[in-house]
Amino acid sequence: MKIGVYTIQSSIARPEQLQNEGFFAAIANAFGGDFERLELDAFLKEDFGLVYIATGGSESGFLEVYDRLKDRPIYILTSGESNSLAASMEILSYLRDHGSQGEILHGDAAEVGARIAALYKANRAKNALQGIRLGVVGKPSDWLIASSFDRKALQTKLGAEIVEIPMDELLAEIEKGGFAPNPWTDKLLAVGYDKEEVEKALIVYGAFRRLVDKYELGGVSVRCFDLLSSVKTTGCLGLAILNAEGIYGGCEGDVPSLVSMCILGAISGKPVFMCNPSRIDSKAHEIIFAHCTLPVNMPFDMQLTTHFESGIGVAIAGSILTGDCTVFKTSGDLQRHIALNGRLLENLRETNLCRTQIRVEVSDTNYFTKTPIANHHIVCTGDETDAIEAFFELLA
Repeated sequence: MKIGVYTIQSSIARPEQLQNEGFFAAIANAFGGDFERLELDAFLKEDFGLVYIATGGSESGFLEVYDRLKDRPIYILTSGESNSLAASMEILSYLRDHGSQGEILHGDAAEVGARIAALYKANRAKNALQGIRLGVVGKPSDWLIASSFDRKALQTKLGAEIVEIPMDELLAEIEKGGFAPNPWTDKLLAVGYDKEEVEKALIVYGAFRRLVDKYELGGVSVRCFDLLSSVKTTGCLGLAILNAEGIYGGCEGDVPSLVSMCILGAISGKPVFMCNPSRIDSKAHEIIFAHCTLPVNMPFDMQLTTHFESGIGVAIAGSILTGDCTVFKTSGDLQRHIALNGRLLENLRETNLCRTQIRVEVSDTNYFTKTPIANHHIVCTGDETDAIEAFFELLA
């Protein structure tokens, strides 16, 4: 990543006070990117950037450009020299007094670099989700009694629009049959599972894809259990392909989980797994998550089998890379969220759970038994907790 920087300094700054290439190089190395010094017009075209307060006495220079900066969060980069921090504190206080978002970035290179990376991901995600259209096919499943959503809050805070699509329209698309072959459908057909069942599941994918294209959706959640009786298959494979294509696909008409998928996916830039907490070992701080759909591009190894509850259709039993992971969920009004850094310890293949199963260690399991945000949670590889918290700061 390359981060734009706009520099403000005192009019009487001496040249030696501006010799800071080592300072910038250390921070850039910490976040794994680079800086680009920009003039104000170019800086304002960037979705994300830093205002570097190079010296004390920069306050008046900041006021001269404040009106052009005030409609975006102002991230103030400081050094430990030339009264940079003192001037930045004066500026940040001014921002707070005038209702603007801002933050001082100060500390050692590793600390500042990590914060810049988190802020970059958060801002990138917020911009990416503006205007996203999320489809809900059919009503949410009957058992989702605590998974309501606030349409106005999603629109106002996230810029997301909920599009309701009748189940009959999906069934009509399935009746038409057909799907557009692509590398993901080819991969699934090549696994060697029951060809007739896979092709039936891919017809459901084709119907999903046509609805996504028709309504210009960036994500969709489907009342998928209705398909068991109506077309004698499931939506697991279709949702798995949509997710691999970059269209967030969720189960059971669960809107808060779909929104959570969008947020975590946009922040991480990685595939995300919508799953059920299935079993908790509080002494070991471990929890098993499982579900029957998984983005096709997420596992390093997979098998095809049936949907767990019904024993029909086609579902993915996949293996996800072990190591750091993130467990995330937000409520349907964006008022609550949980972001836990975990460690994916093991992929399981138990017969009495949904088909993809992972054992995850977290710092504390009390949240799941005392204050959970409903049932489904979203998991991705890597630790994205800092970026998630930064994202919700932007929504405040």
